[in-house]
Amino acid sequence: MRVVIVGASGNVGTALLRRLATDATVTSVVGVARRVPDRVPPAPYDIASWQGVDLGASGPDEPVVHRLTEVVTGADAVVHLAWAIQPSHDRARLRATNVVGTRRVLEAVRRAGVPQLVVASSVGAYSPAEGDQPRTEDWPTDGVRSSSYSVDKAAVERMLDEAVQRLPSLAIARLRPALIFQRASGREIGRYFFGPFLPERALGHVPVLPWPAGLRLQVVHADDVAAAYREAVVRRVSGPFNVAAPGVLHAEDVAPLVGADRVVEVSRAAARAAVAAGWHLRLVPVGPGWLDMAFAAPVLDTGRARRELGWQAGRDAATTLAEAVRGISDGAGTASPPLRPRHVPRHPARGRPVPETGIGR
Repeated sequence: MRVVIVGASGNVGTALLRRLATDATVTSVVGVARRVPDRVPPAPYDIASWQGVDLGASGPDEPVVHRLTEVVTGADAVVHLAWAIQPSHDRARLRATNVVGTRRVLEAVRRAGVPQLVVASSVGAYSPAEGDQPRTEDWPTDGVRSSSYSVDKAAVERMLDEAVQRLPSLAIARLRPALIFQRASGREIGRYFFGPFLPERALGHVPVLPWPAGLRLQVVHADDVAAAYREAVVRRVSGPFNVAAPGVLHAEDVAPLVGADRVVEVSRAAARAAVAAGWHLRLVPVGPGWLDMAFAAPVLDTGRARRELGWQAGRDAATTLAEAVRGISDGAGTASPPLRPRHVPRHPARGRPVPETGIGR
């Protein structure tokens, strides 16, 4: 199989490249990114041939769609993972990459006659759901209006719904994972969500954990998400699939993972006001919509993925979050700039920084 991965240099893209590196079913991989390597990159990025495309480029669709069509022609499947979270204050730029970019990918796939498209959706696309009752894929995907991330994910879901009706010969699958973590994304998580004021090295030694009342988390390891994408591609499935690790995390589950001796519960209103103030002052990189989405997100029922993809998470929620905490504390990353570590590796002989490969978003 020839597989094109749009957004191959990010968190999930990196994990998917690792998964496909030893997969005899996939014989050719093309990685699409805004910036591409100027030399042979290290593993796992070395398994792909790289093509540079800026999905959110300003101007008309046609130049970007034409370029994408050239790249995806002859592919057996296209996996669309590209998504922007920052800069969170630039709403137009986020929409250009996330919504307009997805529209461009879809049009290129149509023109090239690619038989399958697998798209990264999210638990964030779902409409609000209270409690811990697991919800299946038929839960409404109208999003959370105060979250730009959720609004864009819901817009993409509507776009795919329309494409399913308009393009019956195209198999369209969409994965709706919970929060995706791995050690290698530690520095990225800290940079994108907590900003420069997070004492990263202190994670694992937090004496008191402030916790918004009623908050619960569902997570999944990037390698497990990559396994689900692999199965979606090789089985050529259609439709939505929830993907999450076993276990729902509450304050008492998270506290020992960050080294907290006790939990201090704060009200939703107080937590939201604090995040909103920090965001407006540009002290934190994400706005209060992320907290709204966290409260509203349903607990995911993953039964369909188990039945139709033969998928099963290799790590539970607590193990996954513990790995993420260590990664954030260590500033962990990879050779890809979206996942760049806190410290650039030094040349073993000369003691100088090793140049970046040029892999980008």
